[in-house]
Amino acid sequence: MRNARQETILRLVREHKIGTQGELQKALELADFHVTQATISRDVRNLQLIKKADDDGNYYYQEKEESIAMPDLLAFNIRIIDSAGNIAVIKCNTGTAQAVCTVIDDFDYPEIVGTLAGDDTIFVLMKNAAQARKFAEDMLAKLQNR
Repeated sequence: MRNARQETILRLVREHKIGTQGELQKALELADFHVTQATISRDVRNLQLIKKADDDGNYYYQEKEESIAMPDLLAFNIRIIDSAGNIAVIKCNTGTAQAVCTVIDDFDYPEIVGTLAGDDTIFVLMKNAAQARKFAEDMLAKLQNR
């Protein structure tokens, strides 16, 4: 079932301009795949889908281009990194937070409890405030050393 669903997702993003997980969920329902947003999120991550702007500046899911290095994805799309309490907050270019969050989810940071991405903001939940500050500082350092 998962393979068929993921093949359908790839076909949908190739054939249609799908900009959100909600739109993807509706398209999957029309194809007789009834899944939760969490399942779609995992599929997007597993398929390594990214969001890329069209000529009008609208962002849509696409298959990952091998020429786009993950550090470049972060450097081009992260605008602000800060922390508040035990949460690191990352502000991204509009429509890119989910793609950036997918990269962050693949980081080897055992201190990360979880992540939540909207359209342009990512919350990275850490175990405590010191870890959130350190994560934000580490991310800033990585971006500045590019």
